[in-house]
Amino acid sequence: MNDLKQDFIQFSVEAGVIRFGDFLTKAGRQSPYFFNAGLFNDGANLGRIAEFYAQTLLDSGIEFDMLFGPAYKGITLASATAVALAQKGRNVPFAYNRKEAKDHGEGGTIVGAALQGKVVIIDDVISAGTSVRESVELIRAAGATPAAVLIALDRMERSGKDDALSAHSAVQDVSQTYGMPVISIANLNDLFSYLSTATTDERLTQYRDAVAAYRQRYGAV
Repeated sequence: MNDLKQDFIQFSVEAGVIRFGDFLTKAGRQSPYFFNAGLFNDGANLGRIAEFYAQTLLDSGIEFDMLFGPAYKGITLASATAVALAQKGRNVPFAYNRKEAKDHGEGGTIVGAALQGKVVIIDDVISAGTSVRESVELIRAAGATPAAVLIALDRMERSGKDDALSAHSAVQDVSQTYGMPVISIANLNDLFSYLSTATTDERLTQYRDAVAAYRQRYGAV
């Protein structure tokens, strides 16, 4: 695990964005951990997460012209990442969508810069891939090209029900379906590595076995 990934995991844990315990996921599973990007809810934390997004995108080598944030969490993440990129010397436009079309003023569902060129979709996680599909459709309808998806945490979970698990994770499915890379700041393996080696806090290491068992049951290669 490189320094950026380790710093991101530690920051997310300290900010309470990654929590451990017993949580019901959107897929209906009992998970020993939960990631909630909505808790990056003050200026300092939002600015810090934006730096992680921006640096990860720059390090990826992906060619891009602008950012797109799907409603709702992606709106704040994309706009904050655009600010962080500008501070790093890469000033790019960004846009986001409304859930409902506006019938007055400028109208439509897209707010911000016109969608054009190679567009990176910014979101927190990928569960069912619904927001990515909607984003891809909007971007392509505008004549632009979806170039990549950038998320905070890849849970690396196989999709489907327990008795019929997919061979791939939701992230892998999105990448294959739309023919574009999905980049994450960190993933489940990085989280497990943090619990195993990067922290000696017994309040956290006690969850290591539960996370390992969850990864064994649902993890995608």
